[in-house]
Amino acid sequence: MSDFDFASYIADIPDYPEPGVVFKDITPLFADATAMRAAIDALANHFRNAGVTKVIGPEARGFMVGVPVALELDAGFVPARKPGKLPRKTISISYELEYGTDTLEIHEDALTPADRVLIIDDLIATGGTAAATGKLVQSMGAELVGYGCILELTFLNPRKTLAEAGDQELFSLVPVA
Repeated sequence: MSDFDFASYIADIPDYPEPGVVFKDITPLFADATAMRAAIDALANHFRNAGVTKVIGPEARGFMVGVPVALELDAGFVPARKPGKLPRKTISISYELEYGTDTLEIHEDALTPADRVLIIDDLIATGGTAAATGKLVQSMGAELVGYGCILELTFLNPRKTLAEAGDQELFSLVPVA
């Protein structure tokens, strides 16, 4: 684990997007080249020996973290997008949110059974999006290696949700209780 103080690059925004919510803004980390490099290195180094062949990043901030991690791991990158955003034939998964449902899609040829897949996102809150993405990976016959993120909202119990989907590791740089 890195000794870098990632938490100091996360700003608390009270009452955003609604009263009573404290939004965790990671854009200061993205804006600082040293902090961003440290985050990408820490995530990639943690999974460096896992044989990752593809990294999936859920839309949209997962793209910003997933692409550089994929490059560091010499792996391909697969975007998981909202419906209708990908130009070729896709497979999709719908999943429950605390306020409804959502759907993610990837191209049907994005993964093969030979792939070892890492799911990377900026933040994991309840774990619903990550777990659904993991199920999508497994439905394609690829092997899910684990999950990585910059910020984990531990008070929302994402590890419980992810454990229900499988026994893959969740590695986070900043757990927030």
